[in-house]
Amino acid sequence: MFQKVDKFQKTVTGGAIIIALFSILSRLLGLLRDRFLSSTFGAGQILDSYYAAFRLPDLIFNTLVLGALSSVFIPVFIKYWHQDEKEAWRITNGVLNILFLIISCLAIILFFLSPFLVNYMVPGFSQEAKNLTISLTKIMLLSTLFFTLSNVAGSVLNSFRRFLSYSLAPIMYNLGIIFGILFLTKKIGYVGLGWGVVLGALLHFLIQIPALVKTGYRWQPVLNFFHPAIKKISVLMLPRCFGLAISQFNFIVTTLIASSLTIGAVAIYNLAFNLVNFPVSIFGISLAISIFPLLSQCFIEDKKTFFVKYFSQTVRKIIYLIIPTTVLILSLRAQIVRLILGAGVFTWRDTILTAQTLGWFSVSLFAQSLIPVFARAFYATQDTKTPVKAAMVSFFINIIACLIFGNLMGVGGLAFAFSLSSIVNLILLYFYFDKKITKLPDKEIMTSVIKISLISFLMAIIIQAVKYLIGPLVNMQTFIGVLLQTFFAALFGFIFYLTTTLAFKFEEVGVITQMISKRILIFKNKGGKSGKKNF
Repeated sequence: MFQKVDKFQKTVTGGAIIIALFSILSRLLGLLRDRFLSSTFGAGQILDSYYAAFRLPDLIFNTLVLGALSSVFIPVFIKYWHQDEKEAWRITNGVLNILFLIISCLAIILFFLSPFLVNYMVPGFSQEAKNLTISLTKIMLLSTLFFTLSNVAGSVLNSFRRFLSYSLAPIMYNLGIIFGILFLTKKIGYVGLGWGVVLGALLHFLIQIPALVKTGYRWQPVLNFFHPAIKKISVLMLPRCFGLAISQFNFIVTTLIASSLTIGAVAIYNLAFNLVNFPVSIFGISLAISIFPLLSQCFIEDKKTFFVKYFSQTVRKIIYLIIPTTVLILSLRAQIVRLILGAGVFTWRDTILTAQTLGWFSVSLFAQSLIPVFARAFYATQDTKTPVKAAMVSFFINIIACLIFGNLMGVGGLAFAFSLSSIVNLILLYFYFDKKITKLPDKEIMTSVIKISLISFLMAIIIQAVKYLIGPLVNMQTFIGVLLQTFFAALFGFIFYLTTTLAFKFEEVGVITQMISKRILIFKNKGGKSGKKNF
């Protein structure tokens, strides 16, 4: 059975399914986590402080490790692995030890600077909210150390296309946070939220250790700063780190502006962002992660035709899935917020503001989902500068738009600014892909976009019709009533979309059904052992 799972996860399709499946489970837990947060604390000062406390830890971790590491480490690791396995492990230990040392030093510095930095980061908070933000920030800085170890482990597992343990890690992270919400806050107060994050980060790392050990990895006290591979990884990481720093400063500036709008604005922005991130993670990020090692290998082996083929297929899969999802969220955004967050002390005002913000975020769902795939295509060719250029333009647009639309539209304006900058980012990446990598099959992609958009428009009409038909038949003041209306509207919309695309024999729906068929066949047949060097 384990051999079958191992063989399955090493295929592109299998890897995407595993990542998507566990991403769904993780995101469902994330929604449950957010429900516990919203129902327990509401969109007020406590949640404002909780979300603001992530900004400084995320700044150092997301900039130096998350995304930056895996995007450049995997191609280099794969290359050295094929040449000399022992040297590949020395490089891995060198990267892990150096990053851990750097992150530890930065965490200590930010620990002492946090009272000063938080004061300027959230000028609109009350002193009580600022003090809680400082306390939570100091605690959460510890989580960056565990996440650093975890992401090096995850990068190695991705290189071997062992996605199971890697995909389980976010689930463990959410379980740790939920434990903090339900139990630690009752024992030690609001700081229990921070310790829940630390516990989740520790579990995120521990769950990957058994699979990491099976790859042959063993820790060594190596600090080879001047190894050619370490130097290459460092050079390739710098532009990516700069790009991620821009992204984090985006969130910091948005938090700063939101803190001055109204109490709860930071919480509402983050809750809506987490909701829209659900489909982005499932459709965009899972497929991007799965295809990245294959794109890297195609580039190394100079198989440009296959590179474009796999990339184009992935883009069209995401388009097929994300456009109807966007329609679904826009049509049912108020119901979605009420069902997931509308409990306990989460008020009707909170629901309305979050639904409006979710709607503005959803406008750019297609861009948010495609950006990770386009970015990884550049990383696979070891071009880490181009995505940074696009991110810089996007950053300035977002800040200017936040200042304009935040004042005009409130917290919803911040989401609109994010969507506008995301669309610009995607347009730039699309343009540079044609210019720097290779010509994309524009006709195929645009044909898919047009056909899928037309069917999704009809799907929206059906959802609205069913929604208004079901509404008077149920009690919309109850959870069950809202659930029934949402379920039937989404169900009829989904059935229409699926049957229509099947009837017109869309290539994208064929790929999805093929994924399911392959999964069934692989688990029915006996799986052989995969060689050690099977990437």
